[in-house]
Amino acid sequence: MSRHVAIVTDSTAYLPRTAVERHRITAVPLTVVLGDQALEEGTEISARSVAQALQKRRPVTTSRPAPTTFADTYRKVAAAGASGIVSLHLSSEISGTYDAAVLAAKESPVPVHVVDTGMVAMALGFCALAAAETAEAGGGIDEAVAAAEKRAAATSAYFYVDTLDYLRRGGRIGAAQALLGSALAVKPLLQLTDGRIELLEKVRTASKAIARLEELAAEQAGEGQVDIAVHHLDAAERADALAQRLRERVPGLNELLVSEVGAVIGAHTGPGLLGVVVSSR
Repeated sequence: MSRHVAIVTDSTAYLPRTAVERHRITAVPLTVVLGDQALEEGTEISARSVAQALQKRRPVTTSRPAPTTFADTYRKVAAAGASGIVSLHLSSEISGTYDAAVLAAKESPVPVHVVDTGMVAMALGFCALAAAETAEAGGGIDEAVAAAEKRAAATSAYFYVDTLDYLRRGGRIGAAQALLGSALAVKPLLQLTDGRIELLEKVRTASKAIARLEELAAEQAGEGQVDIAVHHLDAAERADALAQRLRERVPGLNELLVSEVGAVIGAHTGPGLLGVVVSSR
């Protein structure tokens, strides 16, 4: 049995299945509570189901994995041959997932370094990939953590949402920011800043907001080598069109992924979400 550093993340990384399998990354699922049902993201509930529930104004909430879930995961990964684990998670400003992982790490049979990446969606996913690639090249826990943290520092995420109401309801954005976003029916652009979702700009129409989202992504990408992810919820045509324009505008584009976010992020953003993650290599 070969000994190696294993990479664990959570379901909000929204990594492509092929990448998860290729790099043997383990993703621990968060939970979506729909009515009186608690359902695991990625296996038991889809983003589309959440979008439909929100449109019908059904109550939707989310919860972190239990520490026991992480503890079980770490034991299984160790039993499969890991000599150490790097556990990378979405921002602790958004979720208690990091705290649950820290508690579980104390019971692990092998060393676990838990990292609060300050990221979410493929901003987190790119960090997990950087750590996995470093571990596959023979790097230890410290090297894999350093690679993830370097990638996080070189990653930016911007989001357009049709309304800030869902983020306000879930406590992911302040009431004052939500009020500013809804004033005069403007369309909000958001940015992930220091692990928090912050209101970046207010734009008059959806089309202008999406054009500005494209500008921000292109400016952030610059001339260097970058990976880009375009996320959406129930807005596939918008996402595909934005991705095509970015392909034409970003000279140093390495990889471009287009995907619908999962149920957890969808529950907090609502239908119509369009997001762009720009990650420098």
